[in-house]
Amino acid sequence: QIQGMPYGNCLLLSDGPVNNSTGIPFFYVTPKDNTVTDLLKNPMASLTLPEADGNFCRKNLIDPEDPRCARLTLTGQMVTVPPEEVEFAKQAMFSRHPVVRKWPRSYEWFFMKMNIEHIWLQSWYGEVSPVAVEE
Repeated sequence: QIQGMPYGNCLLLSDGPVNNSTGIPFFYVTPKDNTVTDLLKNPMASLTLPEADGNFCRKNLIDPEDPRCARLTLTGQMVTVPPEEVEFAKQAMFSRHPVVRKWPRSYEWFFMKMNIEHIWLQSWYGEVSPVAVEE
């Protein structure tokens, strides 16, 4: 009923092993998930990350979803990780989310990543600043 309409979903992500963060979001996904089916048809996506680990909100006892806490929104194309990057994607995901090693193999898991095209930082009520992708 909502075919062609955007909707949100929660996916595990990693931008690299703890000692080698790249800033490129990697995802471990299954084609059995409607989100993945949609992304394979139309790869454009957005990803919003809250300031969950920042000091401002924690120090001031402010909920990370409060507009005073920063959030970063990335938009770009979701693509299947090429064979030469699969080992890095595997290390990135499994080192940060070890539980995925136990997920059922029959789900045909594979890796996708976001090729980031735009970055916006919202650091207060409605104030949005573009950030250069190179940064």
